[in-house]
This record gives sequence, structure tokens and C-alpha cells, in this order.
Amino acid sequence: MTIYLVSCVSQKLPVSAPAKDLYTSPLFRKARSYVESKGQSWFILSAKYGLVHPNQCIASYDLTLNTMGVRERRRWAEGVLSQMEPNLGGSGDIVFLAGQRYREFLEPALRQKGLSVSVPMEGLKIGKQLKWLKRHTSD
Repeated sequence: MTIYLVSCVSQKLPVSAPAKDLYTSPLFRKARSYVESKGQSWFILSAKYGLVHPNQCIASYDLTLNTMGVRERRRWAEGVLSQMEPNLGGSGDIVFLAGQRYREFLEPALRQKGLSVSVPMEGLKIGKQLKWLKRHTSD
């Protein structure tokens, strides 16, 4: 089993919506298209709500891990890990389509649980991420 984790973005609809529709940036839309083409489970890493199922309706917000302190980010990651527990099973692969701040405490904790973790776009700037997603998505 593979689970894809896509980070939230700042560009959002101004109203409540299913999470997969709330985020409107080109990067998020391409990441969504990519993970949906894989036919596997995927979730959104929300700075406000933690682990969010794509169909979960959530309100718009203005919060990012990039402005949080280390303690807050660690607490956020602990919350996400507890939200993930029912979805993990015994083993599997986790694929992050998320920036370093969203992975920093999750990635090592997931590896410690014996899960295989990959970050296929690690180190790529936004433009290169968009190109990578386009190249790897079968539209």
C-alpha cells in the first residue's frame, strides 16, 4: 500500500470546500492530478487541520508551518502521526509531495515505524516541481 501526502498551499478558495478543491495553486492542482492518477490513498497535510482526507470539507484559513516555531511544528507532526495511525497498517510506502517544513518531523518518525519514505521532488524549486509533475502524470 502506498500513501501520498500532499502539502497545503496558500492559494485557497475563500469559502469552505472539500479539501481537494479548496487549494487552488497550479502546484497543488498538478500534485492532485499526479496522486489521483496513481489510484492510491492520498491525504493533504494542512497546517491548520493536520491530516485531511481529500473529500473532507474544511474552511479556508491562513496558516503555514513556515512561520511556526520548532515546538509548534513538532506538535503539529505528532498530531498528524496520530491521525495517520488508522491508515498505516503494518507496512507500506509513504510518498511526500511536500516541502521540508511539512516533512521534517514526520519523515524520520515514519521511517522509525518501518515504513518506506520517498520524496521524489526533494530539492526542486517550484518551476521544476511543476515540470516533474507534468512529466510524471498521465493525463
